[in-house]
Amino acid sequence: MQDSFKYKGMRRKLIEELEAKGIQDQRILDAFDAVPRHYFLDNAFAEQAYSNMAFQIGSGQTISHPYTVAFQTELLDLKKGDKVLEIGSGSGFQTSILCEMGAKVFSIERHKPLHLKAKNILRHLHYNARLSFGDGYKGLPTFAPFDKVIITCGAPNVPQALIDQLRVGGVMVIPIGEGEEQQMKRITKVSETELEEEDFGVFKFVPMLENKVK
Repeated sequence: MQDSFKYKGMRRKLIEELEAKGIQDQRILDAFDAVPRHYFLDNAFAEQAYSNMAFQIGSGQTISHPYTVAFQTELLDLKKGDKVLEIGSGSGFQTSILCEMGAKVFSIERHKPLHLKAKNILRHLHYNARLSFGDGYKGLPTFAPFDKVIITCGAPNVPQALIDQLRVGGVMVIPIGEGEEQQMKRITKVSETELEEEDFGVFKFVPMLENKVK
C-alpha cells in the first residue's frame, strides 16, 4: 500500500466537494486529507477512490460514499478522546476517520474476512482502534458506556442493547428503515428513560442483520 502526491491531490478535490456539499467541521476535512481512502479499496478502484461513490468491498458489503461518512461523523459532534462504538467496521475507513480525529474507537463487524482486512489496514496506518468480530446488535457491553455510537448499516429499529451502552448525554447516529432507503437519525440519551430524536434526511445503506455473524 502506497500513497503519492497524485492521491493527495485527489483527496484535496474530494475535500472541496465535501465543503461544497455543506461539511463544515474542519477536523473532518483534515481527517479526510490524512486518511488514504484508496488503501481500503481493491486496486482496480484506486483511480476512483476519491470520487463521491460507494464501492463493493466483498461479503455483499460496501464502503459508503465519502459524503455519507463525513455527514454521519459531523452529526456525532465528536470530541477528542470520545469513546465511540462503531457498528459495522466494513472496510475500516470510517473507523480510521474517527481515529484520526482523536476518538477511542471500539468497532464490531459480523463478516470475518472484512474484520481481518480492516485490522490489517488499520495496523498499517498505525490506528489503535479495538476491532471485534461479532453481532453488532449486541454491541460491546464489556467496554460500555460509550460517549458516541455510530451505526453504518440500515437498522429496522434502534437496538435497545446499544441504547443501554450509551452514556447519559451521549449521542447515537443511526440510519433507520427496512427498505432501500433509510432515515438518518441522531438520538441523544437525555436520561436513562428519555431519548431525544432528530431526523437528517434519506440515505442508502446495506442492512443491519441480527444473528448473522459469518
